[in-house]
Amino acid sequence: MVVVLLLTISCQKRTNINTIPNDVGALVVDGCIETARNPLVILSQSASIYSPTDLETFLENFIFNADVKIVNELDTFDLTLKSIGELDTLHQKKVAEMLGLKKHKQVVDLPILVYSSSILFGEVDQNYELIVNYNSKSYSGTTLIPSTTVLDDLYWNIEPESIEYGYSWGRLKDPIGQYDAYKWEVKRLNLRENGKPKDDIYMTTSAAYFDDEFFDGLSFDFPYENPMPRRDSTHLKEFKRMYRLGDTVVVKFSKMDNTTYTFFKSKESQLSNGGNPFATPINIPSNMKNGALGIWAGLSPHYDTLYCYP
Repeated sequence: MVVVLLLTISCQKRTNINTIPNDVGALVVDGCIETARNPLVILSQSASIYSPTDLETFLENFIFNADVKIVNELDTFDLTLKSIGELDTLHQKKVAEMLGLKKHKQVVDLPILVYSSSILFGEVDQNYELIVNYNSKSYSGTTLIPSTTVLDDLYWNIEPESIEYGYSWGRLKDPIGQYDAYKWEVKRLNLRENGKPKDDIYMTTSAAYFDDEFFDGLSFDFPYENPMPRRDSTHLKEFKRMYRLGDTVVVKFSKMDNTTYTFFKSKESQLSNGGNPFATPINIPSNMKNGALGIWAGLSPHYDTLYCYP
């Protein structure tokens, strides 16, 4: 027993806490432009890993004094600071989604200023270069809004062990001979007893991002779960990740380029492994140059409605 204990101790590896990355003050970009929508760009500074993670500390790191512009072909658009109240409801909800909030109303009263342009709207098959000049440095990144791919079918099936619960299903014919990456988001249109919608912003499911590395050009059916919080006490707990008979669900099925996909897929993996001490650390890539972190993302969504009836 003593020998085993000595061998165990001798095999332990010392970790130097000073080697933990601590890129304090780096520019962080959270930007998005979607088809037929204005660009939205939130800028902040990265904080120490030892800093508090509360919302107040997060808001203190926002950057409001940068020069931001977008170049599309021969046109240059200057982005101006807008408060949440200056944005229309669609763009307010998008900001809530970008910040990872669960309700639209959570973002309305936040002291956030967003860089945007009311005269620039995203178009498919267009490249958009984001340029940020801040603190005597210039950062840039380019994203593409790819052509939309439409789902062949969208349907709902009752699970065998249930009489009123099931998953949503999609049927996809992936374009052959080209790279395609996808994002799956949903929200229900059903109303609560008080007349308010059950869901007012889109939410991502688990494994919301996928590409066609292993199914280029193929046609197949795939299921997706219900990511919404279970606030209805009549919705049985064991079926909380399924949709219920009578639900009406809007599916937002988006396309993105490879760099955008790689960023979000890496971020998704990091978040899912956040509580696992044995998980391999993941460096999340960025399409921003000159040392900036984050993503400037172009998305081309297609919307479809799922009616949960047999």
